[in-house]
Amino acid sequence: MKNLVFIATFALILFSCQNQAQTKKTKLNKSNIVMAKKTIYQFKVVDLSGKIFDFASLKGKKVMIVNTASKCGLTPQYKDLEAIYKEYKDKGFVIVGFPANNFASQEPGTNEEIAAFCQMNYGVTFPMMDKVSVKGDDMCAVYQFLTQKSKNGLQDSQVEWNFQKYLINKKGELEKVISPKIVPTDASIVNWIKA
Repeated sequence: MKNLVFIATFALILFSCQNQAQTKKTKLNKSNIVMAKKTIYQFKVVDLSGKIFDFASLKGKKVMIVNTASKCGLTPQYKDLEAIYKEYKDKGFVIVGFPANNFASQEPGTNEEIAAFCQMNYGVTFPMMDKVSVKGDDMCAVYQFLTQKSKNGLQDSQVEWNFQKYLINKKGELEKVISPKIVPTDASIVNWIKA
């Protein structure tokens, strides 16, 4: 009888330990899922010429994402954007522009008109995407990621105006949000690129 009680007690303890281990494992897995940051690499978009642009192709690079407009007081920032792109594109840095007409209708053109404007006035060579919405109910998926902490794991933000900059680290994670008024060649941005 003593042996039977001992075996039953041992089995109960063993079952209890396995159950606790399984519970801890489940909690750990749920914790990892919540804490894991999503990356920009999950997105595929269309560029100004209608071709698919896969953010996964940028793995290992630092990326600046910027919403642009052709008829804005900040439009001359295209010149600085192109300058830093040319200087650092061979050192693991890329700029991705998203034309948007969300602010005072300052980007009314078609994709073809935007491409011609950028080339003719600023010689833009960095990747430019299809015109999108960067705020409101029709906000594109990339900007939902950039502006919502639940999706980017860093912070909530709002796109304040044209030429707001989002800095993505080499792991594809959002790292910084830069005000539209800060020029692309500002030391804070250049130092981030070079770090």
